[in-house]
Amino acid sequence: MAPALPSEETIRDALRQVVDPEVHIDIVDLGLIYAIAVDAGQVRVTMTMTTPACPVGPFLTEQVEQTVRTMVPDDTRVAVDLVWDPPWTPDMMSEMAKTALGWPV
Repeated sequence: MAPALPSEETIRDALRQVVDPEVHIDIVDLGLIYAIAVDAGQVRVTMTMTTPACPVGPFLTEQVEQTVRTMVPDDTRVAVDLVWDPPWTPDMMSEMAKTALGWPV
């Protein structure tokens, strides 16, 4: 029997270790993770950036993929989909992220 895949919640918690190097806040609290789908043999993360011109976009998507790969069996397909719809807005940040950046909560 194949090892069980981690839950969406477990993956989301692990992605809190991926920190945007420009603002020093994790991508989950920044609201960049839109969805995590865990299906038989596959994990798909749908995410965005604060802007299409984000200079750390490739770095962050690679970090997401590497983080998920450490949590799943070797034969699991891992996909990271970078999307622009819906566009990111500051309302997507957690209260913690807004407070850390000095935004009104």
